[in-house]
Amino acid sequence: MVVIEPDQETSPENPPKLKTTTASSSSSSSLSETTADGGDKEIIKTCEEEGKDGALNDDELQKQRALTLANEAKLEGNKLFGDGRYEEALFRYQVALEVTPETSLTEELRSICYANRAICFLRLGKYEDTIKECTKALELNPSYVKALVRRGEAHEKLEHFEEAIADKKKILELDPLNDQAKKSICHLEPLAAEKREKMKEEMIGKLKEMGNSLLGRFGMSIDNFKAVKDPNTGSYSVSYQR
Repeated sequence: MVVIEPDQETSPENPPKLKTTTASSSSSSSLSETTADGGDKEIIKTCEEEGKDGALNDDELQKQRALTLANEAKLEGNKLFGDGRYEEALFRYQVALEVTPETSLTEELRSICYANRAICFLRLGKYEDTIKECTKALELNPSYVKALVRRGEAHEKLEHFEEAIADKKKILELDPLNDQAKKSICHLEPLAAEKREKMKEEMIGKLKEMGNSLLGRFGMSIDNFKAVKDPNTGSYSVSYQR
């Protein structure tokens, strides 16, 4: 059986030419975030012959019609995205997903639709939804660089710096020469360290407040206790001071 693979990802207004291959295709490593991802322009018949004349059986005909409808809906979504009509594009990509048969041969098409929904949500400032759609795309295609880029950007917007760094590092595993990912990591690591320190201080403050609340019943506070580190063992001893 054969599947469709675009020669390259192009803008929605200029769908790529298609070729046939016997292996599943991988996603482009392009980091351009100005367009929705391109996809199949037509569906090649991928069914077994039925009889000498090679006629399609009813099941294969139904699948082919569904894939044709899905492809048309996706291309409409690309056009709407290019026009900045993100809400409408979201709906068309969802239609494409709903009519696409869930088989191994449609994983690339479905992952593209999820990633395109993600960039629509990203443009709309709905970052949690962006993350969810990118994750769905990556479940179907773990090597989908654009989905990692979009999810990382959404994590950064939400100040999920550790998660954003993890996505950038995954990009570098797939594309070691990706300068944009390297720069992003350098930018995000100090932010992540600052956030960790802030969270630690907030936690210590809450614990101190809780401790004072309990000790206050006995006329004491956390300030009455002093922790001293033993330089030889590294352990701490706590002493009470009035």
